[in-house]
Amino acid sequence: MSVATFRIWRGDSTGGQAVDYTTEISEGMVVLDAVLKIQAEHANDLAVRWNCKAGKCGSCSAEVNGMPKLMCMTRLNQLQLDRPVTIEPMKAFPPIKDLTTDVSWNYEVKKKIRKFRPRPPDAADGTWRMAQADIDRVQEFRKCIECFLCQDVCHVLRDHRLHDEFIGPRFLVHSAALEMHPLDVEDRTEDLRRANGIGYCNITKCCTRVCPESITITDNAIIPLKERVVDEFFDPLGFLLRAFRSDK
Repeated sequence: MSVATFRIWRGDSTGGQAVDYTTEISEGMVVLDAVLKIQAEHANDLAVRWNCKAGKCGSCSAEVNGMPKLMCMTRLNQLQLDRPVTIEPMKAFPPIKDLTTDVSWNYEVKKKIRKFRPRPPDAADGTWRMAQADIDRVQEFRKCIECFLCQDVCHVLRDHRLHDEFIGPRFLVHSAALEMHPLDVEDRTEDLRRANGIGYCNITKCCTRVCPESITITDNAIIPLKERVVDEFFDPLGFLLRAFRSDK
């Protein structure tokens, strides 16, 4: 048994400050264990959101030593405990109280993305035929637990606050899951270019690095979507072909 100090941000939408708490820790503990111990023993009014404690619900997202992480998946033996461990709420979203933030913007964004629209069945029994490789391609995107860590680390949302112009990596992944689905026939390229602001992403891969489900967000979702937008709106041969077709 040893002790460690945790510097936890306390406050609400009007402001706040970091408060140090020292507590006993033991082998195998994660950051969430320490926070809940502090809540039980030193700060009963400490607000923290959590549910499964198994890295599957995405509820306990926070910033540990400045890095967006799931508190339940961040082991204390991975951190330097000879100095205070800083725990702060996600910075890309408005604070509610202490470590909880208002992530409702994300759900409003999702509602605006064009829904799945399947092509007509291609078999006599009213079903579809699909290649397994096409199905496998989109399965990765369905692992998302909506922890919004990728949204939090994205500089477009975190630093530039362009929430009205950019949907963020989480919903570019969602768009990719729809766009690349072998049955979907909806066209979202115009939305990606304009309303969804895909051009703001400069593919630094910071979103991929913080994803707890190891989704290859940048290479497998964002870059292919950018290529679709470029092919549709900026390819000179495609422009000439569309002009030729419109003349007929």
